[in-house]
Formats: sequence, C-alpha cells, structure tokens
Amino acid sequence: MERKKLRIGFYALTSCYGCQLQLAMMDELLKLLPNAEIVCWFMLDRESVEDEPVDIAFIEGSVSTEEEVELVKRIRENAKIVVAVGACAVQGGVQSWSDKPLEELWKTVYGDGKVKFQPKKAEPVSKYIKVDYNIYGCPPEKRDFLYALGTFLVGSWPEDIDYPVCLECRLKGNPCVLLEKGEPCLGPVTRAGCNARCPSFGIACIGCRGAIGYDVAWFDSLARVFKEKGLTKEEIIERMKMFNGHDERIEKMVEKIFAGGEE
Repeated sequence: MERKKLRIGFYALTSCYGCQLQLAMMDELLKLLPNAEIVCWFMLDRESVEDEPVDIAFIEGSVSTEEEVELVKRIRENAKIVVAVGACAVQGGVQSWSDKPLEELWKTVYGDGKVKFQPKKAEPVSKYIKVDYNIYGCPPEKRDFLYALGTFLVGSWPEDIDYPVCLECRLKGNPCVLLEKGEPCLGPVTRAGCNARCPSFGIACIGCRGAIGYDVAWFDSLARVFKEKGLTKEEIIERMKMFNGHDERIEKMVEKIFAGGEE
C-alpha cells in the first residue's frame, strides 16, 4: 500500500525572507519529494494557493499588518500542525521592539505615500494563533528544520531545547566571553542550538535564538552583571530587547534595577 504524502506549506509574513531562503537553498529538500508534497511556497512557485489544506504549515515572519492577522488564522484553520520558523515568527523579530509610535515609524518608512495594507505593531505568530512547534534562529539552523520535519514525517514529535547557549559554550571549552572578556553576552538567557557559534569566535551572543523563556531565563541577574560592568540602562535594554522585544517585562525590569528597586 502506497503511503500518503504529507502536504506541506511555507508561508511568509513580514520579514527579510532570509528564513525562507535558508530553507530553499537546502539540497535535502529534493529528498522530500517521494514523501511530501509542497502545496504552497511563493518563493518557489508564484502559482501557490494560500488556502489549501496542509498537514504541516511553516510560517516565517512577524504579524505586522491586519491582513496578516487574518492570513495566519486561515493558515491555522487549514493546517494540522503549525510551525513558527525564525526569530520574526517566534519572537516578533527586531522590528517588534521599537518604542516609537506606529504612526512615526510608518512615516519614517513610507513618508506620506499611500499603501494598500493596514499596519500594526509587529508581533509573534503565537500572539494570534496556536503554534505547535518553534524553530529558532535568525536564520534557523538547517539541522533544526531537518530534525523537526524528519520527526513529523515518521509520525513522531521533535523535542524542544530547554537549556542556554552557555551549556554548549562550556562543553566546547570556550573561555567565557561575559566573565573573562567583560563583553555583554546574552548566552546565559538565550536558547541553545547554535553550538555556541559566536562565543566560539570570541563574539558576545546577541540572543538571536530568543530567550529560553522569561520565567526560566534570569534576565534580572544578567542585567545586574551588565550594570556592574559599566553598561548604561539604555545599552542593557537595547541589547536584551533586540530579539525579545515583544516581552515588555524586560524594559520594566531593567528600569527597576537602575532605580534601585530590585530586591
């Protein structure tokens, strides 16, 4: 009996399209063809149809327009499994952390010109629909995508990563960029999976894979360390919000520490 092919869709919201490009350049995708049918992927096929029913929907990009709110809801209705791919889809992306009013940002980008969509503050996909699994990174690691897709193909489920970049860094025997070099490294609060790529070259982690989770990651402790090393309040907030801007608690926490209100 011939096994039924999985129907897969790739959908793009507001982003640089880097995540899609990362996946499109994978030779391994050709090996999927006997087991999967790609029914929607505008980067590869302009004739794609967004409202086709699929087994797995991969969504990249942040929800940044009212039209995209409706799109992700339709994708959720048509998909058995929804996967958020990359920093924009999972965390809202760098475009989500500006504190400037939307009207000011709009005028900076578009001037007084008229466009055919209704903008809104950029937010993660999970803000509007249930997301079943996240693939982290900016862009994601190819192996993360292959691992997730491989488990789905065999009817299993991928495990999530619940430990920080620091673990990978120490396993590689790297000197600590934060404690030994004094660089503002976000490794202690950032989800692992990159094999500590940046710290391995002596470069501080900027947190592109997002926080392990605010209730797990000790942002307050790290903020105090940054403060002790001479970083200003603004520098700490900017660094911590770069890929976690959708979480408003970060700025409030740093403000409290500099106001002397921490416990």
